[in-house]
Amino acid sequence: MLFLALLLEVIWILAADGGHHWTYEGPHGQDHWPASYPECGRDAQSPIDIQTDSVTFDPELPALQPHGYDQPGTEPLDLHNNGHTVQLSLPPTLYLSGLPGKYVAAQLHLHWGQKASPGGSEHQINSEATAAELHIVHYDSDSYESLSEAAPRPQGLAVLGVLIEVGDTENPAYEHILQHLHEIRHKGQKTSVPPFNVGELLPPQLEHFFRYNGSLTTPPCYQSVLWTVFSRRAQISAEQLERLQEALFSTEEEPSELLAQNFRSPKPLNQRVVLASFMPAASLYSTGEMLTIGVGILVGCLCLLLAVYFIVRKIRKKRLGNRKSVVFTSARSTAEA
Repeated sequence: MLFLALLLEVIWILAADGGHHWTYEGPHGQDHWPASYPECGRDAQSPIDIQTDSVTFDPELPALQPHGYDQPGTEPLDLHNNGHTVQLSLPPTLYLSGLPGKYVAAQLHLHWGQKASPGGSEHQINSEATAAELHIVHYDSDSYESLSEAAPRPQGLAVLGVLIEVGDTENPAYEHILQHLHEIRHKGQKTSVPPFNVGELLPPQLEHFFRYNGSLTTPPCYQSVLWTVFSRRAQISAEQLERLQEALFSTEEEPSELLAQNFRSPKPLNQRVVLASFMPAASLYSTGEMLTIGVGILVGCLCLLLAVYFIVRKIRKKRLGNRKSVVFTSARSTAEA
């Protein structure tokens, strides 16, 4: 078993970091991944474009509960430029409940675009990308001994996806990572980061999320990931985003190649179902149904206004008739007197 675990670890490292050279663009770009990594060409790949009018609301989805995120221990965390992203190691004291098993954390990493270019996130919601995306990777510790052992197995991994947009203020939690980027500018460089509250990287209202079965978004693209993509977004400042886009290089030495645009384009959903833990407003009705409902409401309002108009008119006529009757009666009484 130990030999098998070590073998899987070696395979994972070779596949993820150098079994074949891969990039996001060019002759080794994502369009060519399936040639070297067949899994990348299968039909349950990630990321996806989540269309809220097509998701299935599931009121029985258990609440997702991160544990230990606020106290990741006292040991420093390793921050690594692996040539494809910036990756932070996480201790197994961080884990998730609310999933089919206990999933312990292994690492987190980021995806982003480049300066003056829209987009950067991997997942999209209603065809809208954000500036960047955070992935926190966990593995099924009830069934497997390590991330590498769990990675090729069905639902062996669980990844949290956090869409990141630009806000007005600096995000102190993300600054714990971003302030160290200058120490790992080139591929292969590592540094240590003091432990911090990882939970503050997550957006507010964790109960609003989408869930689907997908894959790793980088080679070897194993279709083993139970994805949780939060509906709400995290925010970083424009200056923080610019640092992320311009601080790192994907090469070990000169000439330096900027590490940017490290996101995979959305893949077809095919026959998969995306579950939602909440009722997205746009998913209640289709566009045609919304238009029909809107016209119906407008017609209803007009009918109501007409009904009120005729009622008021009838009341006025009745009051006017009563006044004439009072005047006539009063006039007769005066004449008889």
